[in-house]
Parts: sequence; structure tokens; C-alpha cells
Amino acid sequence: MAFGEGRGNKRTSTSSYASTISMVVFVALCVIGVWMLSTNSFIPSQITQATTRTVIAETERSDVSASSNGNEEPEPTKPESDEHPTFQDNPGKLPDDAVKSEDEQQKSAKEKTNSKAGDEGERQNQKQETETQQNNEKENKKNDEGQVKEVVKEFEKEQKEQREEDAGSQPGNNKGTQEQENVQGKDMQDVKQGQDQDSNTDVTYTDATKEELPLEVGKRYASQKSKNQENGQQQQQQEEQNLKSEENGQQQQDDQNSKNEENGQQQQQEDQNSKNQENGQQQQQEGQNSKNEENGQQQQQQQEDQNSGKEESGQQNMENNNMVNDENVKEQKNMKDENGQEDEQSTTKEENVEQQQAEQNDEKKQEGAGASGFGSGIPKESAESQKSWKSQATESKDEKQRQTSESNNADSIMTGKAWELCNATAAYDYIPCLDNEEAIKKLTSRGHFEHRERHCPEDPPTCLVSLPEGYKESIKWPESRDKIWYHNVPHTKLAEVKGHQNWVKVTGEFLTFPGGGTQFIHGALHYIDFLQQSVKSIAWGKSTRVVLDVGCGVASFGGFLFERDVIAMSLAPKDEHEAQVQFALERKIPAISAVMGTKRLPFPSRVFDLIHCARCRVPWHNDGGMLLLELNRMLRPGGYFVWSATPVYQKLEEDVQIWKEMSALTKSMCWELVTINKDKLNGIGAAIYQKPTTNECYEKRKHKKPPMCKNNDDSNAAWYVPLQACMHKVPTNVVERGSKWPVSWPRRLQTPPYWLNSSQMGIYGKPAPLDFTTDYEHWKHVVSKVYMNEMGISWSNVRNVMDMRAVYGGFAAALKDLQVWVMNVVNINSPDTLPIIYERGLFGIYHDWCESFSTYPRSYDLLHADHLFSKLKARCNLVPVMAEVDRIVRPGGKLIVRDEANVIREIENMLKSLHWDVHLTFSKHQEGILSAQKGFWRPDTSQTST
Repeated sequence: MAFGEGRGNKRTSTSSYASTISMVVFVALCVIGVWMLSTNSFIPSQITQATTRTVIAETERSDVSASSNGNEEPEPTKPESDEHPTFQDNPGKLPDDAVKSEDEQQKSAKEKTNSKAGDEGERQNQKQETETQQNNEKENKKNDEGQVKEVVKEFEKEQKEQREEDAGSQPGNNKGTQEQENVQGKDMQDVKQGQDQDSNTDVTYTDATKEELPLEVGKRYASQKSKNQENGQQQQQQEEQNLKSEENGQQQQDDQNSKNEENGQQQQQEDQNSKNQENGQQQQQEGQNSKNEENGQQQQQQQEDQNSGKEESGQQNMENNNMVNDENVKEQKNMKDENGQEDEQSTTKEENVEQQQAEQNDEKKQEGAGASGFGSGIPKESAESQKSWKSQATESKDEKQRQTSESNNADSIMTGKAWELCNATAAYDYIPCLDNEEAIKKLTSRGHFEHRERHCPEDPPTCLVSLPEGYKESIKWPESRDKIWYHNVPHTKLAEVKGHQNWVKVTGEFLTFPGGGTQFIHGALHYIDFLQQSVKSIAWGKSTRVVLDVGCGVASFGGFLFERDVIAMSLAPKDEHEAQVQFALERKIPAISAVMGTKRLPFPSRVFDLIHCARCRVPWHNDGGMLLLELNRMLRPGGYFVWSATPVYQKLEEDVQIWKEMSALTKSMCWELVTINKDKLNGIGAAIYQKPTTNECYEKRKHKKPPMCKNNDDSNAAWYVPLQACMHKVPTNVVERGSKWPVSWPRRLQTPPYWLNSSQMGIYGKPAPLDFTTDYEHWKHVVSKVYMNEMGISWSNVRNVMDMRAVYGGFAAALKDLQVWVMNVVNINSPDTLPIIYERGLFGIYHDWCESFSTYPRSYDLLHADHLFSKLKARCNLVPVMAEVDRIVRPGGKLIVRDEANVIREIENMLKSLHWDVHLTFSKHQEGILSAQKGFWRPDTSQTST
């Protein structure tokens, strides 16, 4: 900023004196405020000091105008000056009068300094009084100067960062403020041009704070005026009139802003009074105040251009502004600490996220010992990362939009709700999306097992599923693989029909499982080893880790694959093979209820290392091979399909015809028939096929049937997407997923997939490979330090686990050394990270928690929900979600919730209404954690209708 030489010389002689006087006045104001609090107990402190500084600012503005313009506006100044001796002689006046008179004792001193050009005698009197105050506060001044310098640096740094992050966040507010300042600059231009150097010492705010003040203070005092008019306080009306003068004058804005910032508690009281009149605008006013102040330096140059008279005094203004803003920041921080609302009052939404991230990162470092281990530990999902990741909802955009019942009102807290039992035909085996009798009756066809597919109720049920009579806590793993309580799954039909094949037998009060199946009567382990011997490269537990078992029966194949360090997703429909999947889950073996019908299965493409079908009763050759082509979509390039069925080794006419058609189909799909081998012990045979790793065969086919899928067909789209009889090309680019086989297990668990690009932003905002590793390290720490020791969970009783909102599968990976398996659920509206979970040797499924899950009641020992419910609230009612949680957790099962503190409280209330035992709730930094256990309680009443 440039200055004229003449004016610059004059400033040189008095600038030091002016700066000193300004600091002295500032310190004196603080001392007088403390004195007022101690001597005028009848005046509320929050009103007294705030009003004091208001009148000081008004008086100073009036005197400056009078001295600069030949006393053009003497009327506002003289009455206030006359009150000064009145207050000293009559301390019993009304609080507003008393406050004003007391502050004018300070104001008068400042007036005499500002009136040097207008009234030399008055100026000398003020100088004497000011010097007296200087002597009294000399030591305090020195201390304050040191604090000012220290805070200046902090404020300037904070101001710069916030200006960069929030520039343009409220352009409407800033624009309105700038227009207001333009008017003020024009009205006061002549006044400012007439001010001399001494008056500059009283101007303590830059253009930034001057622009901020009228918007924030004007609203506050307009509300205060209305309130005082109702109470008959005429003196406040005079304050309001002075406020208008203040909005037209630069220096009074400065002192008023100083008042607001130096007296945080007083400002809060005024804001609260305004809030009562303005229906909750306090936070908006303070937020605008903070944002305008943060952007003040950007607006400073504009204001200087509009008010040429300020150019001469700008440098001194900046110096004094720094001192006052230092105190502003200091007092502002104190105020926020007292109210616990720092993020809401002084930062934008983006800054809130960053501050929460910083707090959570700090918490991660401290997590593990006592309460410090319960924070979220990692940043929230980055909004930017959403651009880099597709969600299952967008990938499945061709599917008909599902109807959901959405309700987000406070009644979802369900305290005191009269829960009822579901009145469904399926009774204690009720699966809402598979037992929707009303929807099934409306089907026009069942030829492709449409009646076994998902048909969710339009209104998700809020009823509770009953318990079978005589239900007991389930048997622990691994004993549960061999036997379960009969009364827990009281179905005997399979024992009658399949007992001779060693599926299941009734033995007293138990159902026992010899470990056999239709194709491996003499035990699953022998059959598993038989397959390994047939194709050495299968390499159970090393190369082959994740398996899909279609038509799994009671899942003995998957149950014994655990001994080979392999996990199998066992799949079967809810059909006439009564409760076969329920048997599997009660045995503590992973399984879901699903059918290969008309829609894709809810899994990504190219993720299973091996797919297995042992007499699975699926017509692979029908409909142009549509169902086998669905397996091709899910099978990893180079992966194996094991078909153990009668057409492979029997010569009956039907079997021969099926084998012929299957041979032609698999050849046209470019599947290589690796071997056909026979198991003499079990008297069966198995054909093992391998999917190609290149597109060379596809290109050489004479007959293009089945055809290749269109280029815009997304092979990952799997949520209610109709099946198509086509094939997707094999990825050949080395950076594409599926172009390479994963590294061997268990190394693949902790190795970022080769196709995660460092240029891609991860879910938490870091480069994707680093994001993956950070997530894994976080969950290892949380599990080992918190979940194992702090949650009151007996992990020996835990086997079936579900992560209701998995991201990279870090929680499941951290449980590797425990005897558990984890169903990783990726919500359809979340970034599609399920392929990453499979790549690291885990498994999972797509799902929408606004609908029921495809599993039997009482399936899981533990559910884990990390920031799930707060995200669901925007889409669906939490009451049916909690009813679903209650449905799929066993009595004695656990729930761990990590979420926002207010959501934790809501979930806690609902769990208590369900008679769950809430073991732990803890909140920190607006984040909370909850641990609860389900009991045996069920309501006494049932719904009147399904």
C-alpha cells in the first residue's frame, strides 16, 4: 500500500505513539470490564460487557465524525458524553444506562485522542486520562503484547488455510456484505479523508472484519432491539439507532467486532437472546461471521480501492487489527471450548470433515488402551473417492428400481414399541424376501425357478420371528460340524430322504452329520483329496482359496474344506430339501439361500477360484447355456469348474444326451476339459474344466454361439440384473483385474491387488494401495486391542460372523487366526470394493440393507456394523433394519456397532426395546461404539396379518 510523502512524514512521528495508545485503550477496556463484573452485581455480566463495548464504539465513531467534518453530527455524541458524570453520581440507574455510562468513562479517554484535529483541549484531557491508565496497566500491557505476538502467527496461519479451503463457500453472504461495505465506503468517504493521523490509532480493524461486522452484528442487535421494545427498555432503542450509525462508520465496526470476539460468553448470551427472537439463527450468524473474517484479507484490497481515504491509514489499521484479531482468536477459542461447538461455529462442512479426520487419526494412534481404543481410528470415506469407484447400484442401473419404505422421523427410536411376532406361514423359519407369498402368487411363470428368487415386501417387516420350541444355544465349532440340537432346526424330512447318503441322521436329541453327500457317501475329505489328485494345480489352500459350491445340500463339502485352508460359499435354494441351508448355518458352515434362476447371483465377475457342482440338479445345458454362462461370469480366468454328476460317468440315455449337450456347450465357451476322473471308493466320476485366460479361442470360433456380450455390458452388475446368454471377454491388459492369478494364500490376504492403481484414490482419500494397507493395519489394531479384550465377548462362542458394511475386508482379515468365517457385505450404494475382498482370499456378497437378507433366522453369532446405520438413515427406516438384525442373530449372539454418537443412542434405545443386553456404549469426538447381546425374549402377541 502506498502513501503520500507528506502524510508519511507525519505518520512517522506519531505512529509509535498511536500504536501504544491503541493497545493501552484495549487493555483498559478489559480491566474496566473485570471491574464492572466485580462491582455491579445487579447487572448480568453477559449483557454488561457486551453493551459497554457497543457504546464505546458508537461514541468513538461520533467523535471521529465531529472532529473531521466540523461537528456535522454532534447530536449522537453529546448525549452519550453527558451520561458519563451521571453514572458516577447515580449508580442506581437502569442496567443499560449504567453500563453505557461506565463504558463511556473509557470511551471519553479514547475520544480525546481521536479529536486531536477538532478540539485540542479535549484531546489533552483525554491524553492525561489515558496516560494515567497507561501507568496503572503497564505491566499487563507488556504481558498482553507478548500474547498478541504469539497468537498473531497462529491466527495468520489459520486464516490463510481457512481462506484457501473455504473461498467461495458462501458467495451470497460475502457478496451481500461487500455491497453493504460499498455503500458504507461512499457514505464515509468525506469523513475518512478529513481524519488525521491520530484518529488512525483508533481504527483497529481491517476491511475484512469491517465487512463481516454489519451482517453479524446488525442481525443480532436488530433482534435485541425488538426484544427490548417489548420489555419497554427505551434505552436499547438508542443503542439500535447508534448501531445504524455504526454500520455507516468504519471505526465503530472495528471496536464492535473487537467487543464480540473479546467477550465470548457475553456474545453467546446476546446470541441466545437473538435466537429466541429469530428462531435459531445464532449458528448461521456466527458461521457467517467466522467465514467473513477468514476471507477478510481477500476483501481488504477491494475495500481499499473503494475508499481512497483509507489508503493513508491502512498500514496502521493492519497493525492494530493484528493485535485485536489475536485476542479475537484467543477469546473465540475459549468460547468454543466452553460450549463444545467449535466445528459448528467456526468452520465450514469441509473443514469439519478434515478436523474429524485429524481427530480420528490421532485416536487411531492412541487406540487400544481403555477408552481410547473405541474411536473410529480411520478417516471417514472421502467424497472425492466416490468419483473413482462405482457402486453396485450404478452398475445395476438396468434393473427395475426397487420400492422401499423410507421414514426418517424421530419415531424410529422405538422406545416402548409394542413389538409383535410375525404371523407368517414359515413361522420360525421366516425369510421375508423368500417367503413373500403374496408376491409369489402373482408370478406368471415358475419354469425358471422364479418362485425361489427374491421377492421382497414393499413394506419391510417390523415383526419378530418366533423361536422353535425347546431352542437351545447352538453347539460350538468344530463339534457343531458333526451334530446340532434337533429342536434348533426341527426338520426330519432330509434325514428320512437322504439318510442313506450320509447327509443327516436323527440321533436322540441331535441331528448328526456323518460328513457325506450324494457324491461322497464315504466322507467329504476323501472326495476333496480325490479332486486334488485329479488336477494337481488345484492346490487347495494355496492357489485355490475361494470356492462357490452350487447346490450344496447340507454343505459338508464346504465344511471340510476348512481343513484344507479353503473357504466355500455354499449355495442352495429354499426348496423341498427342507432347511438344507439352515442345517449348514447351524453347523457353523457358510451358506446362503439362493437359486440359479432368471437373475445374476449377487457376486462380482471373475472372483471364484473354483466352482463346484455335485449332483446340484441345475440344467446347465438349457436356454442356450444361460446358467452355465453365469458361472463363467463369476469364475476367475484360469479357474476350474468341477462337475460331479451322473452324466459324467453313467450311460443312461438321459445322462448320455445331457453329456453330449454339455460337451458342445463347454467347447463353444472355450472351456478346456482338463480331466475326467473316477473315484472308485464312492463310485462316482468328476469332469474338471478350466476357463481360458485369453480371448484367442473366442476369436477363432466358427459359430459365435454363445455370443460375446456387448461392450457396454457391465459384468460386475449383479443386483437384480437379468441373466443373458452371452460371454464377457477375458481381460488381457496386465493392469486389469482378472488378467493375473492372485498371489498364493495366505500372502494374498495382506497384499494389495496388483490392479489397484496408485493414481486411483482409495475410499479414505489415499492412493488405493496405501488405503488398502492402512485399512488392514487399522483393523488389526482395533481387533487385537479392543475387540479381543475390551468388548466382553467370548470369542470361543463365535463362529459365524457378518461384517454388515465391509470396505476392503480389513475386519475379516484381522480375524484370520480365529476359528471364524466372515460374510463380508458390500452395500449396493457403497463403492464396489467386493472384488478386492475376493482378491485377498475372502468372500462376500452384495446386499441392500433396506431389504431382508437371504438367510434363515438365527444364522449368525456376531454382526459387525461400522458406520452402517448413519448411512442407511438417508434411504430407509432403521426400525425394519433392526428387526432384521434381531432375526438373523442367534439368541446369545452379539452385535458391535461403530457409528455417530446420535445414531448409537438411537440403536441402543431400539435394542433395549428388543430386550437385548447392552454391554457397552462409549462416545468420543462425536463417534460411538456399542456392544450388545441378544437374549431369548419374544413378544407375547402376533401380528393380525402377514
